[in-house]
Amino acid sequence: MALLATVPIGRIVFTEGALPAIQPVNFVLDGDDVLIRTGVGSKLAAAARSAVVAFEVDRYDEAAMTGWSVVLIGRAHAVGRSEHDRLRSVDLVPWALGSKPHFIRITPEIIRGRRISNWVPGA
Repeated sequence: MALLATVPIGRIVFTEGALPAIQPVNFVLDGDDVLIRTGVGSKLAAAARSAVVAFEVDRYDEAAMTGWSVVLIGRAHAVGRSEHDRLRSVDLVPWALGSKPHFIRITPEIIRGRRISNWVPGA
Protein backbone atom coordinates (compact mmCIF):
# COMPACT_ATOMS: atom_id res chain seq x y z
CA MET A 1 0.00 0.00 0.00
CA ALA A 2 2.96 2.31 0.52
CA LEU A 3 3.53 2.54 -3.23
CA LEU A 4 0.01 3.88 -3.78
CA ALA A 5 0.79 6.92 -1.66
CA THR A 6 3.64 7.90 -3.99
CA VAL A 7 1.49 8.72 -7.03
CA PRO A 8 -1.48 11.10 -7.42
CA ILE A 9 -3.36 9.36 -10.25
CA GLY A 10 -4.85 5.89 -10.58
CA ARG A 11 -7.27 4.15 -12.91
CA ILE A 12 -10.59 2.78 -11.75
CA VAL A 13 -12.10 -0.07 -13.73
CA PHE A 14 -15.86 -0.44 -13.42
CA THR A 15 -18.78 -1.84 -15.38
CA GLU A 16 -20.79 0.47 -17.61
CA GLY A 17 -23.65 -1.06 -19.57
CA ALA A 18 -22.25 -4.60 -19.07
CA LEU A 19 -18.89 -3.52 -20.53
CA PRO A 20 -15.63 -2.65 -18.78
CA ALA A 21 -14.85 1.06 -18.46
CA ILE A 22 -11.59 2.63 -17.30
CA GLN A 23 -11.30 6.14 -15.96
CA PRO A 24 -8.21 7.95 -14.65
CA VAL A 25 -8.83 9.66 -11.31
CA ASN A 26 -6.83 11.38 -8.65
CA PHE A 27 -7.17 9.82 -5.22
CA VAL A 28 -5.99 9.69 -1.63
CA LEU A 29 -5.66 6.85 0.83
CA ASP A 30 -7.78 6.71 3.97
CA GLY A 31 -6.09 3.93 5.87
CA ASP A 32 -6.01 1.07 3.36
CA ASP A 33 -9.06 2.39 1.48
CA VAL A 34 -8.92 4.46 -1.70
CA LEU A 35 -11.00 7.65 -1.83
CA ILE A 36 -11.99 9.39 -5.03
CA ARG A 37 -14.40 12.23 -5.73
CA THR A 38 -17.07 12.29 -8.39
CA GLY A 39 -19.92 14.45 -9.57
CA VAL A 40 -23.66 14.09 -9.22
CA GLY A 41 -25.05 11.81 -11.91
CA SER A 42 -21.64 10.77 -13.24
CA LYS A 43 -21.19 7.40 -14.92
CA LEU A 44 -18.67 6.49 -12.26
CA ALA A 45 -21.00 7.39 -9.40
CA ALA A 46 -23.81 5.33 -10.92
CA ALA A 47 -21.58 2.35 -11.68
CA ALA A 48 -19.78 2.24 -8.34
CA ARG A 49 -22.78 1.72 -6.08
CA SER A 50 -21.73 -1.34 -4.06
CA ALA A 51 -20.01 -2.71 -7.16
CA VAL A 52 -16.82 -4.69 -7.40
CA VAL A 53 -14.17 -2.55 -9.09
CA ALA A 54 -10.46 -2.68 -9.82
CA PHE A 55 -8.10 0.19 -9.10
CA GLU A 56 -4.63 0.36 -10.63
CA VAL A 57 -1.66 2.64 -10.02
CA ASP A 58 1.78 2.49 -11.56
CA ARG A 59 5.04 4.28 -12.02
CA TYR A 60 7.76 3.60 -14.52
CA ASP A 61 11.08 4.90 -15.73
CA GLU A 62 11.20 4.50 -19.49
CA ALA A 63 14.94 5.16 -19.76
CA ALA A 64 15.82 2.62 -17.06
CA MET A 65 13.11 0.15 -18.18
CA THR A 66 11.93 -0.28 -14.60
CA GLY A 67 8.64 0.25 -12.85
CA TRP A 68 5.88 -1.16 -10.74
CA SER A 69 2.13 -1.66 -10.77
CA VAL A 70 -0.35 -2.28 -7.96
CA VAL A 71 -3.92 -3.49 -8.57
CA LEU A 72 -6.61 -3.48 -5.90
CA ILE A 73 -9.88 -5.33 -6.31
CA GLY A 74 -12.68 -4.50 -3.94
CA ARG A 75 -16.12 -3.10 -3.42
CA ALA A 76 -16.80 0.57 -4.10
CA HIS A 77 -19.50 2.43 -2.27
CA ALA A 78 -20.68 5.98 -1.88
CA VAL A 79 -19.63 7.58 1.37
CA GLY A 80 -22.51 8.27 3.75
CA ARG A 81 -23.46 11.70 5.07
CA SER A 82 -21.82 11.28 8.51
CA GLU A 83 -18.50 10.22 7.02
CA HIS A 84 -18.77 12.80 4.25
CA ASP A 85 -18.45 15.63 6.78
CA ARG A 86 -15.17 14.18 8.10
CA LEU A 87 -13.76 13.70 4.60
CA ARG A 88 -14.26 17.33 3.58
CA SER A 89 -10.98 18.07 5.35
CA VAL A 90 -9.10 15.40 3.36
CA ASP A 91 -6.68 16.85 0.81
CA LEU A 92 -8.45 15.54 -2.30
CA VAL A 93 -9.04 18.28 -4.84
CA PRO A 94 -10.38 16.84 -8.12
CA TRP A 95 -8.22 17.48 -11.16
CA ALA A 96 -11.18 17.18 -13.55
CA LEU A 97 -13.39 20.20 -14.16
CA GLY A 98 -16.79 20.49 -12.58
CA SER A 99 -18.30 19.97 -9.17
CA LYS A 100 -17.29 16.69 -7.51
CA PRO A 101 -19.12 16.74 -4.18
CA HIS A 102 -19.41 12.96 -3.69
CA PHE A 103 -16.81 10.58 -2.30
CA ILE A 104 -16.44 6.97 -3.37
CA ARG A 105 -14.57 4.59 -1.08
CA ILE A 106 -12.90 1.46 -2.43
CA THR A 107 -12.18 -1.14 0.24
CA PRO A 108 -9.58 -3.57 -1.13
CA GLU A 109 -10.20 -7.29 -0.82
CA ILE A 110 -7.40 -8.40 -3.16
CA ILE A 111 -4.09 -6.58 -3.62
CA ARG A 112 -1.62 -7.60 -6.31
CA GLY A 113 1.59 -5.98 -7.35
CA ARG A 114 4.40 -6.34 -9.81
CA ARG A 115 7.86 -4.85 -10.14
CA ILE A 116 9.47 -4.58 -13.55
CA SER A 117 13.25 -4.75 -13.48
CA ASN A 118 15.71 -3.91 -16.19
CA TRP A 119 16.99 -6.94 -18.02
CA VAL A 120 19.84 -7.45 -20.42
CA PRO A 121 18.84 -9.14 -23.70
CA GLY A 122 20.77 -12.38 -24.30
CA ALA A 123 22.05 -12.59 -20.72
